[in-house]
Amino acid sequence: LSVEATDNLDPEKRVTPTNQELKAQGLGNIVSGLLGGIPVTQVIVRSTANIESGGKTRLASFIHGVLLLICVASIPNLLNEIPLASLAAILLVIGYKLARVSLFKAMWKEGFWQFVPFVVTIVGLVFTDLLTGIMLGMAVAFFEILIYNYQLNFYREETSAGSFTIRLTEHMTFLNKASLKRLLREVPPDCAVTIDMSSTRILDHDVREVIEDFTTHAAADGIDVTVLGSTRPTIALTDGV
Repeated sequence: LSVEATDNLDPEKRVTPTNQELKAQGLGNIVSGLLGGIPVTQVIVRSTANIESGGKTRLASFIHGVLLLICVASIPNLLNEIPLASLAAILLVIGYKLARVSLFKAMWKEGFWQFVPFVVTIVGLVFTDLLTGIMLGMAVAFFEILIYNYQLNFYREETSAGSFTIRLTEHMTFLNKASLKRLLREVPPDCAVTIDMSSTRILDHDVREVIEDFTTHAAADGIDVTVLGSTRPTIALTDGV
């Protein structure tokens, strides 16, 4: 998160090498642990201070770290006298630069399902903490993915009078079983149905069972069923489980 925020604040729009950042933090935490120190990580306040001060190279971060080390070692009591309100004000300014009103408008224009996880994450960050807010946002986003997969992985179209085509998409998981079963039950008797699986690569065993059951019992209702594409695609989930 700090890396992405720092890249957004950088006036030159450079991209941080994340692998190098991860290795540096790992090595720093090892050394800190061996010396009895606390874990270290990148923080947006230090990065913002460097950017606002005109820092452009890694030397700026190194000098910043050396100055902090000198201050902590020489004047720790004086540092404790800095009002927390002053530090909070700095964070508010940084937060405003990263989350302007235009950002909220842009997310709203992306659509309701994009805006909800965004807002939930922000509310979680404000009223709990960083990790909890992120986890709440991820949970909402995951729930939206489940709903999307449940609803939109197939559709029915009437190609002619008394003739229907049900097209399955690339991924058909167990989440689609109930809705697909309901759709097949709504097929009227004495018609022709084509189940197009030509684009399907992942077909769950439960979904395949629903299709096979429908093709078996459709004749009793006068329904002529045609299945396009293999009933056993490249990957069949839950087979052998």
